[in-house]
Amino acid sequence: MENKTIADIFTEIADLLDIQGENPFRVRSYRNAARTIEDLGQSLESLVKAGKNLEEIPGIGKSISEKTQEILATGKCRSLEELRARVPPGLTELLKLEGLGPKKVKVLYDELAVDSVDRLEKAAQAGRLRNLTGMGVKTEEKILKSIEHYRAGMGRFKLSVGFQYAEALLRHLQGVPGVKRLDPAGSFRRRRETIGDLDILAICGKGCKVMDRFTGYGDVAEVLAKGETKSSIRLKCGLQVDLRVLEEESYGAALHYFTGSKAHNVAIRERAKEKGLKISEYGVFRAKDEKRVSGAQEEDVFKAVGLPPIPPELREDRGEIQAAERGALPRLIELSEIRGDLQMHTTASDGKNSILEMARKAKEMGYAYIAITDHSKAVRVAGGMDEKQLAKHLKEIEKANGQISGFRILKGVEVDILPDGTLDLKDDILRECEVVLASVHSRFNMEEGEMTRRVIQAIRNPNVKILAHPTGRLILEREPFKINLQEVVKAAVDHGVVLEINAYPDRLDLKDVDARMARDMGAKLAIDTDAHSALQLELMKFGVFTARRGWIEAKDVVNTLPLQELLKILK
Repeated sequence: MENKTIADIFTEIADLLDIQGENPFRVRSYRNAARTIEDLGQSLESLVKAGKNLEEIPGIGKSISEKTQEILATGKCRSLEELRARVPPGLTELLKLEGLGPKKVKVLYDELAVDSVDRLEKAAQAGRLRNLTGMGVKTEEKILKSIEHYRAGMGRFKLSVGFQYAEALLRHLQGVPGVKRLDPAGSFRRRRETIGDLDILAICGKGCKVMDRFTGYGDVAEVLAKGETKSSIRLKCGLQVDLRVLEEESYGAALHYFTGSKAHNVAIRERAKEKGLKISEYGVFRAKDEKRVSGAQEEDVFKAVGLPPIPPELREDRGEIQAAERGALPRLIELSEIRGDLQMHTTASDGKNSILEMARKAKEMGYAYIAITDHSKAVRVAGGMDEKQLAKHLKEIEKANGQISGFRILKGVEVDILPDGTLDLKDDILRECEVVLASVHSRFNMEEGEMTRRVIQAIRNPNVKILAHPTGRLILEREPFKINLQEVVKAAVDHGVVLEINAYPDRLDLKDVDARMARDMGAKLAIDTDAHSALQLELMKFGVFTARRGWIEAKDVVNTLPLQELLKILK
């Protein structure tokens, strides 16, 4: 059983408790556990089999540990089943709509018997919500927009979730005798921020039982098709996975074809036509006599059309073919080039680990430095700090620096940008910080002009070094707030403020195309995890994936620099 499946159970428990008005601290404990488990780098199932005490994992206490072991042993959770019996099943789905909290969901159910997204849509379209307490015409409009956004994301999964299932399936199949090669393809291989399904390609020896192993995977909900060269399954989470077994002579062409994107493949095929060739998933052929000329290796496809290999992340028909033709493809940033992480949270606000625990984990990962950037006081739910608390916290960071050698912990803070554009903390204390990230955590519904002025005013504050998660989006949950990003990027360039690519899988903000635009306008970028535990420092790869899709090179990213060079930029 994958971590995502377990996390979903705890999320549903939290939702059901929330609807029933349970203690908010209890609700939050389940939500925190779900987030910790989903983002955990290791399989909970493997940890339990190895005898690991789950209570050692931050955010998992005795109750969550016991329930996790019950889920792994039986596939069920009694507490969840008891809660489901008391709450109409459609209400938890309503909580997935942006702007709808448990109180509103309860009002909608009590007053209008709304217990599904479809019924809510009909009620909003009929104007039946505007007379309810705390709602109005604008509420109806926002709800209808939220429903549209929710449906657009149905059937899609965050890249990080795809990673869990892809890695588990590949491990499951690699042990089959006769399997010579396995590769994930599709949007997963291109590292898109969400995926709709998962494609796996294989080369196998004669008599290989890989299809039996594939369709017999323990997390399968339904076998959609089974054959000698192609099988399809649907996992319990709803993700469809296709496995194709291919001949060695056509494997490279198939890997290119099934990686996509469709637009990129069409452009490559058009280029092949001009050279008297035909390209398909079976290989590269001469058009005049259908003779195969290549296709065993993916590089063969590009060579046949006179191009160097194009990295999968760039294959979106966004100018990569023209750049390859000119010899102007970027040397995309690698995870190994990251030297530090400039946004993370500790127990001083809403993090799960201490300053030293975060630093030791980062040093273990090969980093040279980190910045500790706990929240300012405006984020009350996260235990944000006022000026006096931050001053004390900065001294704790200095003390921690004396307890770890060959490594630097930078003093920082994530300060809120208030609705009028001022910052949540006074300049005097901000000047004491080496890294000040400014970010928006409230009033996401401002008009574009207001929000743009708000953020630019913060950028103009000389203490601000980095603009964190610049558009405020949460993938499949919350759309970006309205903002003129080009004006914001220009202001950042003018004032020497670095723009963040937030690597947290729910954010990936800036997104790929925005990161590319920022780079093209001359902005410097930072890739940060926004980690709330030491384990989450390993999420950096998702930010690097996004950067690569945005054509970003190491030279564009400040936390690829040695410490002294970074400090010069921050000053």
